[in-house]
Amino acid sequence: MAELSTKKLLAEFEQKIDYAFTEPGLLRQALTHSSFANEKRLSKLANNERLEFLGDAVLELTTSEWLFEKHPKMPEGDLTKLRASMVCEQTLALCARELHLGNYVFLGKGEDTTGGRDRDSILSDALESIIGAIYLDGGFANAKEFISNYILSDIEHKKLFYDSKTILQEIVQSEYKKHLSYELLQETGPDHNKKFTVVAKMDEESLEIGTGRTKKAAEQEAAYRSILQLRKLLK
Repeated sequence: MAELSTKKLLAEFEQKIDYAFTEPGLLRQALTHSSFANEKRLSKLANNERLEFLGDAVLELTTSEWLFEKHPKMPEGDLTKLRASMVCEQTLALCARELHLGNYVFLGKGEDTTGGRDRDSILSDALESIIGAIYLDGGFANAKEFISNYILSDIEHKKLFYDSKTILQEIVQSEYKKHLSYELLQETGPDHNKKFTVVAKMDEESLEIGTGRTKKAAEQEAAYRSILQLRKLLK
């Protein structure tokens, strides 16, 4: 029964990403976190770490090519910074959440009960692993199509998210001539599963609130929500 439900889960995810694996074992490996492999006493090579290594390289090449063509006059240093922000852990986790990837990852019980399905590192690693698996299964063209559809699509919205603190700083300084700061409102949970709540402030005026597993992530979400709020007011 467990094997049947696994096959159903994999088939559902294939449908979600519109790609059918010739070797379904590659997809299963891409979704297998080390905690699950350890718990089930699988081979050390049964988890997704090697596929993540490969997927990271494919993602970097594809993103580099996309940026090179998109910004023909941008110097190398700026291209490098832009690429780094586009393929950083938080941005990839955002893309993974849009695919509800956390629902499909095979996790050990401990990792699962401490919020692993929504952890940025696990989600971003799994996404890169899927890229690696598609590359091995269907070649570079299919991996590139996946990246174009699920990472490079709607890039302006994603840029707004991954560059939100910088963008909010610019809005607050240029439009309001005020000081931007972030205040920690709450810190809850045990050390291995912290949750931070932060509010963005313009001088003493509170803007929007964000939550995250790190203060940085909470600040980023607060900044993103504040940008959306201020843009409505500035229209």
